[in-house]
Amino acid sequence: MVVLGTYKRLHVTDPYRREFQVRWADLDPNGHLRHSAYMDYAAQARVGFLNECGFTLERFQKMRLGPVLFREDTQYLREVRANERISVTTELSGLSANEKHWRMRHCIFKADNSLACVIDVQGTWLDLATRKTVPAPAELQAALHKMPHAQDYAEFTPQRPT
Repeated sequence: MVVLGTYKRLHVTDPYRREFQVRWADLDPNGHLRHSAYMDYAAQARVGFLNECGFTLERFQKMRLGPVLFREDTQYLREVRANERISVTTELSGLSANEKHWRMRHCIFKADNSLACVIDVQGTWLDLATRKTVPAPAELQAALHKMPHAQDYAEFTPQRPT
């Protein structure tokens, strides 16, 4: 977990990074980035990494496989306003032993490189035919292992809801 208000280069490999310009449609009535838009940008960065590894929407459809989120934990640190340029990083923060479940961290930075938001997500792979979680196929596992790892990367055991 990233400590509120701090972020320093702790990685051997730079995180995957995508840049965006904040759109008017992403604002709330207060004139800053609405809460759900942060998650949209994080999702776009996550999908951007997968696309660059050859896992496009069309490929996922042919594989009858899709990513599903179980959890999103968001820390808002600084206001982001209209037309600002932001960058969103993506790092793998964990995989389950059977590679069905994964955790990723996204950090959203303002143009001055100040940290605006940290989003930790946990998800799985869904077999679209059976509607069950499944391990990632070998080629997708290989792509995930290419994703830069967070300093606190760790194998984990998913918790079942009580």
